[in-house]
Amino acid sequence: MISRRNIRVKVMQIIYTLETGGSLDLPDESVRSLEKQFVQSRQLFVYLIYFITELTRYVETDSRIRSGKHLPTEADRNINTKLAGNEIIQEVLKDASFKLAMQKDKPQAFENRSIIKKLYLLLAESAEYKDYLQSPRGKKSEKEILEVILTNIVLPSESFENHMEDTFTNWHDDAEMLVQLLPGYFSKPHSYDLQDFLGQEKWAFAKDLLLTTLEKKETTLDLIHPKLKNWEPERIAILDMILMRMGVCEFLYFETIPPKVTINEYIDLAKEYSTQQSGQFVNGILDNIHKDLARENRLHKVSFKHK
Repeated sequence: MISRRNIRVKVMQIIYTLETGGSLDLPDESVRSLEKQFVQSRQLFVYLIYFITELTRYVETDSRIRSGKHLPTEADRNINTKLAGNEIIQEVLKDASFKLAMQKDKPQAFENRSIIKKLYLLLAESAEYKDYLQSPRGKKSEKEILEVILTNIVLPSESFENHMEDTFTNWHDDAEMLVQLLPGYFSKPHSYDLQDFLGQEKWAFAKDLLLTTLEKKETTLDLIHPKLKNWEPERIAILDMILMRMGVCEFLYFETIPPKVTINEYIDLAKEYSTQQSGQFVNGILDNIHKDLARENRLHKVSFKHK
């Protein structure tokens, strides 16, 4: 479920911690720390699912509160609770993997009922929600209202954003990827194993990238330093050096990853996580190293021909 880009970010962060005086004992503690980050990603994803289910079910709470007023109006006594029975949400709640995740990750411990209430009341006033209540129940309308909840109500909310930032330290790193996964999950919740969130193949990639980058530090620096013509290595941003080391490791030791993919990935990460000039800088260095390795026939890639 997790993308290779996200894996690279987490590996980068572990190495940055080590390079800036972190207390991780190589290599076992660094691997355990990496594994912990993926556990946090799963917990965040489970919480996002849980938050949406609780928001849809809040209509029942609202109905009880309003009908229990001292002098309830006709409208108070006749709240339409259709949303609570959303067929997709019901499938999620019955899913064995989600039930197990609820027991293991306990997302209810992180919930903020006041935000759930606030967002539900905002939803209840929307034209899309009122149309949903008037439409016949069907897979299409059930899916569309969940998209409205996520896209129009939850994600634009500053209260929700602040809540996630305060609750999950990995929110900014994982949010985009996990939000993109949600529609697919809601389409086929039973096809997702939330206990195997990363998968063996991607875990192997993550662990190998981390350990290889650490173990081959001198090898990668021997290739990088000659390219730093007018730059003192100690004056280059630490993240830039880490990203270039990771990129060179992918060139040399990850035979199924095309060099162009590697270069593009690390350009994007440099732009997002380092300085304004880092994307262009990392691009230039990695591209030069790639050309040298190709010329020296040191690239051993499969599934495509090097040109």
